[in-house]
Amino acid sequence: MKAFAELYALLDATTSSNAKLAAMQHYFAHAAPEDAAWAVYFLSGGRPRQLVPTRLLREQAMMLSGLPEWLFEESYQAVGDLAETLSLLLPQAEHSSDEGLASWMENNLLPLRGLPPEELLERLPTFWAQLDRQSLMVCLKLITGSFRVGVSKLLVTRALAALADIDSKRVAQRLVGYTDLSHRPSAEGYLKLIAEESEDEHAQRGGQPYPFFLAHALQQPVDQFDNLLGPAENWQVEWKWDGIRAQVVKREGRLWIWSRGEELVTDRFPELQALVQCLPDGTVIDGEIVVWKAPADQPGTSPNDFALSTPAPQATQEPTPSVQPFALLQQRIGRKTIGKKILEDVPVVVLAYDLLEWQGHDWRSKPQHERRAQLEHVIVGAQSPVLMPSPVLSGKDWLDLGKQREASRSLGVEGMMLKARDSMYGVGRTKDMGVWWKWKMDPFSVDAVLIYAQRGHGRRASLYSDYTFAVWDGPPQSGERTLVPFAKAYSGLTDEEMRKVDAIVRKTTVEKFGPVRSVTPTLVFELGFEGIALSKRHKSGIAVRFPRMLRWRQDKPVAEADSLATLQDLLS
Repeated sequence: MKAFAELYALLDATTSSNAKLAAMQHYFAHAAPEDAAWAVYFLSGGRPRQLVPTRLLREQAMMLSGLPEWLFEESYQAVGDLAETLSLLLPQAEHSSDEGLASWMENNLLPLRGLPPEELLERLPTFWAQLDRQSLMVCLKLITGSFRVGVSKLLVTRALAALADIDSKRVAQRLVGYTDLSHRPSAEGYLKLIAEESEDEHAQRGGQPYPFFLAHALQQPVDQFDNLLGPAENWQVEWKWDGIRAQVVKREGRLWIWSRGEELVTDRFPELQALVQCLPDGTVIDGEIVVWKAPADQPGTSPNDFALSTPAPQATQEPTPSVQPFALLQQRIGRKTIGKKILEDVPVVVLAYDLLEWQGHDWRSKPQHERRAQLEHVIVGAQSPVLMPSPVLSGKDWLDLGKQREASRSLGVEGMMLKARDSMYGVGRTKDMGVWWKWKMDPFSVDAVLIYAQRGHGRRASLYSDYTFAVWDGPPQSGERTLVPFAKAYSGLTDEEMRKVDAIVRKTTVEKFGPVRSVTPTLVFELGFEGIALSKRHKSGIAVRFPRMLRWRQDKPVAEADSLATLQDLLS
């Protein structure tokens, strides 16, 4: 644990990618394989579920430190991170254990999950007494499931590739699925990550997917596309669906479904299991899981009937009139069990847009147009009601496609995807094998009033940087009206703007509710968000997706902020 805590401190203390790369290479070169296995897991974004209830940790820390609750809360608000707060308040250990990270995880920490409170209260102080302050903080982050450090998975991949002297793309492929909750890091698994390449490696992949190819954002005006991208006919254009990006893997007579977050989600979509009978072994398809409901006037229509018999949609047509909003899909995402009613009310299909493997052969190095042509043959052969191709759009030039894109809102899509017809399927957000662009619609936006503020975390722990925004419940001429909260946001402002807002929050505080401050309404911000839907859980009756601050409207008085009617207009 001590060596891993020292690595964490080095990574947390620098913003230099080269320094982080050097620190990881040094750690992996000297760590035991079983410890390195867990280190790769955590550095790549793996987080096991919380092992001990937060309430119990807080109570234990207050008891051992002798602090009253109010002083503990003040300390927590000043630090901004629970694990760091606990590590600072708990008594300093006289010595530090040399036990490795793997031993700590497997023998000490993972067995804590599910233990009764009285046994936890007995074990925890014993563990904490063995760790120096830095190791204790890292240990607490692992216990609470809040371990994060400023390292990308790509950087971890580069560190391992340099250590093993193999292609980083090969390491990236081996790492896919490594952080899934069902995976337990092991010395054997780590050694496979850095092993020499072998000819039979591909045949031993089992249900492992490929690294996802990601798109770059395209924000330039459409009249510049010819200079930036060349002629439109060199690009494959599709709608950008608002669903769950996934890979469908069929090998060895079994079917696996992986999300873009490299989580195995096969059990969450049981209706897709029918594809095990429709797809031959050695098939991997990249696509989007969306909610599908047949048109009311065409109850017998299947996804394949519509997709394969209908021409590419134009601005006045729906691409797939049965694709439903993401809000409906969310009803399934958070459920542990999928019952008959939810399967009937929220049925899903796969909108396929790429073929990564066919007949056991890796197709990612083939050009986009060739992969697409074969994909359509695969879908026709499958004849499955839960698999359909994502339609390819056509237009005489970029301006024509731009006009079609304007219909995105009414069609329930986020914009368009542009894929170079000769591009290969890369790893992550790279451009060395071709490029994909996401040409999204501009976000919805409203002018809203800041009414609550809370301190941030990490480097923003001393600033009020997390805000709750509200709109008016009626127009200015309606007489008495109130502000109704509808969204929270914490991103979009510069550090300088954040400091200025923090100062105003402190001066205009009316009440305190634990860590939250209620302020006099004086600040207006333009909020942007990707989607909007009805919600019974929110006081406003509306929920927005991915809200963020676009700009501070210092030119606009509070009375002129938008109302619920504005949000309802956007909803319609």
